[in-house]
Amino acid sequence: MADIASVVEVVRGLPALALLLDGDGRIVDASEAWCGRLGFDRDAVRGHLPMALATPESARRIDEEHRPRFRRTGRLIDVPVEFVSHTGEVVPVIANTRARYGPDGLITWSITIFAELSDRYRLERRYRDLYQSTPAMLHTIDPEGRLIEVSDYWLTKLGYARPEVMGRSVLDFLGEESRRGLEGRLPQVIDEPDLQDAPRQVLRRNGEPLELLMSTRTERDADGRVLRRLVASVDVTERNRAEAQLKVAYAEIARLKDELERERDYLREEVRGAMNAGRIVGDSPALAAMLERIDAVAATNASVLIIGETGTGKELVAHAIHARSSRAAHPLVKVNCASIPQELFESEFFGHVRGAFTGASRDRPGRFQLADGGTIFLDEVGEIPLSLQGKLLRVLQERQFERVGDDQTQTVDVRVIAATNKDLERAVEAGQFREDLYYRLSVFPVSVPPLRRRGEDVVQLATHFLEQACREFGRPVLALTPAQLDALRAYDWPGNVRELRNVIERAVILSRDNELLLDLPVAGRTPVVTVRPLTSSPPPVPAAPARTLPGPPGRVRTEAQLRDEQRANIIAALEAASWRVSGHGGAAELLGLRPTTLADRMRRLGIRRPVA
Repeated sequence: MADIASVVEVVRGLPALALLLDGDGRIVDASEAWCGRLGFDRDAVRGHLPMALATPESARRIDEEHRPRFRRTGRLIDVPVEFVSHTGEVVPVIANTRARYGPDGLITWSITIFAELSDRYRLERRYRDLYQSTPAMLHTIDPEGRLIEVSDYWLTKLGYARPEVMGRSVLDFLGEESRRGLEGRLPQVIDEPDLQDAPRQVLRRNGEPLELLMSTRTERDADGRVLRRLVASVDVTERNRAEAQLKVAYAEIARLKDELERERDYLREEVRGAMNAGRIVGDSPALAAMLERIDAVAATNASVLIIGETGTGKELVAHAIHARSSRAAHPLVKVNCASIPQELFESEFFGHVRGAFTGASRDRPGRFQLADGGTIFLDEVGEIPLSLQGKLLRVLQERQFERVGDDQTQTVDVRVIAATNKDLERAVEAGQFREDLYYRLSVFPVSVPPLRRRGEDVVQLATHFLEQACREFGRPVLALTPAQLDALRAYDWPGNVRELRNVIERAVILSRDNELLLDLPVAGRTPVVTVRPLTSSPPPVPAAPARTLPGPPGRVRTEAQLRDEQRANIIAALEAASWRVSGHGGAAELLGLRPTTLADRMRRLGIRRPVA
């Protein structure tokens, strides 16, 4: 107390406004100048907090900003305070406070000296109010890096209240990486030249990081010493996150581009290999006539209708036309119309936009859009629903379409090659196929001859397929015997080239000790079972091999009549065998066919066991 008593005497005699405060910040004594200026009796103010004598706004700032900073640092420098005198006059002052600590490390007392201000203070107060209310992230630090002022927006962005931050080191709010470079040398960094858009990371109260760009302006005294440093920050967290995501997206795009280019090169080689492996083999007159028509139409943009039985190689003909055309550098897009569900035809052909129907989660281009500039091959074109044929006709005539769910018209440049094993003319007569679409597709029909009309092409194709199969299955090169060649020539090949290829591949698989085991259903034409016909149609007459002409001409039947007779004959055999296809006494045995061949013909002719 003797120490406090001596300090009291000093404070009372100071020729300035001064207060002596205890460890709790309450007034112990006041200078004569302070009592005289504010008009208070010394005994009347003892035990009160200074904020009790200040304006409400100044009291709030003392409680929320200055006292927390004083507790942390033990001093206040140039703190603005507004006292209210005994007469009600507002007296603006600047306070500077120093604390005295006891042996226990706690503040025992402090002295605050006040300098009265006037116009300068009002200007500084206005500046402070503007500083705090500006919609920008601003904070000011003293030479040691402690916060002495922050804007309201800075507090909002970081999630703090003002009393929680005043007087704390700015390092407390930096992220680990930013703090690591400043610890132990913060005063030296503050003394360095000002920064411009320096990247820093700060942490919100909840630990969430914010990426900032900081710019500083340093105020110095006449000797160049730092008084304070004003820091303005711009939050670039979202921008940096967007840029990072964009970089990832660009990297993914580049990766996918490289991958697609590799796949493109690979697929081109595969296509070249496939085209070479599946080239049109043979030199028969029927094949030569077809190739002449291919050469005639390939260089044009005319629509082509390829007609032929199942397995004759209609897709290979489409490839040949496209490869010989000016569109060869552009895609050939293939569509199997028989494999598309009816409700998805329009989307498959023309594409759809996101949300056009349930499950349409993204925009999807149609086959016509993918084929733009190239060729589209419509296999089994007779299976296109009648309701969609009008839209297909519009694309062929006007080269325009709309995606499902989109009202914007798309324009394409596509050549159409169609293929069918159906009699489209009969479909037109039956009202199952639009006549105008038929004539638009069949601008230039190309008929693919069945294998039975191609003479020695059977031998050339068999040899070609044999070389391929041996290579693909890793077998030594095998050869066909004369007896096997005769069997190949004698067979009528109802499945055409596809069936021939299957027979050769099966023979390679069954081969033992370099001996090719050819497995044909019968060595010649398929025998016909003599049964009572289901209709009044004349009984089927076996046709002579296509490569020899019969003697006297007999009754000539159309392809449709022959197909009807074949269907009736198969049904008769099935009924005779109680609809049992395979096994002893089955329909396949009665017809002299392999069960798989009979099953294939039943599917092709639409034969199904009647429901009991």
